Amino acid sequence: MFRKQSKPQNRIDSLIGATTRIEGNVFFSGGLRVDGGVRGNVAALPEQPATLVVSEHARVDGEVQATHIVVNGTINGSVHAQETLELQAGSRVKGDVYYKSIEIQQGAVIEGRMVHHGPEVKAVELKLAS
Repeated sequence: MFRKQSKPQNRIDSLIGATTRIEGNVFFSGGLRVDGGVRGNVAALPEQPATLVVSEHARVDGEVQATHIVVNGTINGSVHAQETLELQAGSRVKGDVYYKSIEIQQGAVIEGRMVHHGPEVKAVELKLAS
């Protein structure tokens, strides 16, 4: 009846360094921290809890998708957080934002729509007593 929310990864399994620029899509599992630049989509593997961190000087030109997302850099594309999204003071998002739970610090900028995905509601069929 109640779905257990996954917890954010406490560790980073992969790092895209500050001097690294990637052209193309990036798929990951676990924790990924982006300190450099990515021109392409960044997505966690489906059905696996994952955390994406976009640091202060990082830039992603493409869509991002993960269970938990923390942004302090720039994203030019849609953001899809299946669970939590944290927008820190230095974050700049130019695109639509999809989330279940969100934290926005003063100074964060979103140029796009914010769409909340609440808990799944299942239809209940009522039967008349005879």
